Amino acid sequence: MDNRNFTLLTDYYEITMMQGYFKNGINDRVVFDLFYRRNPDDGGFAICAGLKNAIDYIKSLHFDYEDIEYLRSLGDFDEDFLSFLASFHFTGDMYAIPEGSVIFPREPLVKIVAPITEAQLVETALLNLINHQSLIATKAARVCYAARGGAVMEFGLRRAQGPDAGTFGARAAVIGGCVGTSNVICAKEYGGRPMGTHAHSWIMTFPDELTAFRKYAELYPNNTTLLVDTYDTLRSGVPHAIQVFSELKEKGKMPAVYGIRLDSGDLAYLSKKARKMLDEAGFPEAQICASSDLDEYLIDSLLVQGARIDSWGVGTNLITSKDTPAFGGVYKLSAIASDPMAASDGSAGWDPRIKLSENPVKVTNPGNKTVFRIYDKDTGKIHADLIALAGETFDTSEDMMLFDPDATWKKTRLEGGAYEMKEILIPIFKNGQCVYESPSVPELREYCKAELDTLWDESRRLINPQEVFVDLSDALYDMKSEMLEKYSRR
Repeated sequence: MDNRNFTLLTDYYEITMMQGYFKNGINDRVVFDLFYRRNPDDGGFAICAGLKNAIDYIKSLHFDYEDIEYLRSLGDFDEDFLSFLASFHFTGDMYAIPEGSVIFPREPLVKIVAPITEAQLVETALLNLINHQSLIATKAARVCYAARGGAVMEFGLRRAQGPDAGTFGARAAVIGGCVGTSNVICAKEYGGRPMGTHAHSWIMTFPDELTAFRKYAELYPNNTTLLVDTYDTLRSGVPHAIQVFSELKEKGKMPAVYGIRLDSGDLAYLSKKARKMLDEAGFPEAQICASSDLDEYLIDSLLVQGARIDSWGVGTNLITSKDTPAFGGVYKLSAIASDPMAASDGSAGWDPRIKLSENPVKVTNPGNKTVFRIYDKDTGKIHADLIALAGETFDTSEDMMLFDPDATWKKTRLEGGAYEMKEILIPIFKNGQCVYESPSVPELREYCKAELDTLWDESRRLINPQEVFVDLSDALYDMKSEMLEKYSRR
C-alpha cells in the first residue's frame, strides 16, 4: 500500500460511470453508506477493521500519467474526461466507526459525503479493505473467545490468499485479539514482535531429536518451545524435551519462557498426558502450545474435554475465515444534495434515496445518517444501536422507546437516566483533509478487547447467540416508511 498507487484498484464500471457523470454535468454532493447485512459465522457481532488502510488509500488517491495513458489506450474515454482525471483528488468528507469496534448488521461502518465522481470511485477499494479485515478480525475475536483467556497466535501466512491477504489479515487478527503473528513483515509494519518456534524439518535435519532440541535451546535460551511430535509425541518428543529442560535446570540456565508444541494427533489426550509428564518431572511452568487446523469450535471442544493447552497457534481457518470466506459489505447511495451548501453533519439540504427489493434485507435506509450506541448505565453493556438522521439529538434523561423496524410490535422502553448514548460514526476526513490519527495495532487490540467487554455474554456465544438490535430513530423510520409507500404506488 505504501509503494503503489492503488487508484485503479477499482471495478471498471466505477470509471465508466464517472465519465457518464462528467459528460452530463453531474457532480452533486452525495452520501454513500458502507454496511453489511449479516454477521459472519452466524455470530452475534462483528469487528470493524481496515480503516487505517482505507485512510492511506484515500490520502493517495490520484491518477498518475501511466494510469491515464492506460485508460486512453482502452478507447472508451474522451480527452476532456481524461484531463479531468489528471487533477483528480478526494475533496469530500469521510465518517467511520473506529477500528476495533464491535459492529452489527445494517448500520453504516463508513459514510462518504463527496461529489459523486469521488464517492463513486472509492466504492470498490473501500469495500475490499473493510470487508476483508473486518472478516478476519471477527474470526479472531471468536477464536480468542473460545480460547478462554489462552493466548492465540496467528500462524496463517502460508495458507492466505496471497501476500496482501496474509499481511492485512494478520493485522486484523491482532486487532481482533491475537497476541501476535508469525508474519514478520506484518510485525515490522504494524508493531509487535513476530512469533514462532521451529518446524519438523529442524528436527529431521539433525542425527536425532534430542540433539535438535539441545541445539535449539542453545540458540534461544530465553524462549525455548520445542516441537515434540516429529516421531512419537509421548515416547520420544516429550521425554526428550524434559531431558533438555532438566539439563538447563542443572546448569542454572532455565529459560524465562519454555514449553512444548503439539501439532498433530489427539490434542486433548496428548496435552493431558504431556502435562502430567511435565509436572511429575518438576516443570509445572512449562507451557503447552497447540496447533493443527484449529478453529473456535475445535478449541472450544478441546477445552470441554479438559485439554491442558496454554496457547494456540491458529492458521488456515483464521486467515481465510474458512467457514465464512466473505464479509458481504455493500456500498449504497442514500442521499443527494438538494442544496449546494448542504451541511454534511445534518439532515437538512439532502434529498434521500432508497433502494427497494423483493428481498426485505436488501431495502436500504435512506438519508444522511449517523449511528448512536446505547449502553446500560450500570453495567456498561450494549442495549442496542440506533441509526438516526444526522443532526438528531436525544435527551438521555427521558424515557426512550426502542422498536424493531421490521417487527414494530417488538418494543423495549429504556427509563430516563438508566442509559447512556454515544455517537460512534466519527469524522475521518473533512473537505479532503484527514482529521483522524489511527492508533497503533497494539492500541487497537486493547480497544477491541474493551469493546468486546461491552457485549452481553449471550451475544458472544459461538452458537445461536442473542441478537443485538439495530433500530431506527422515529424520524428515520417515518422517512423510510413514507418513501416505501411512495414508491409502492408507482
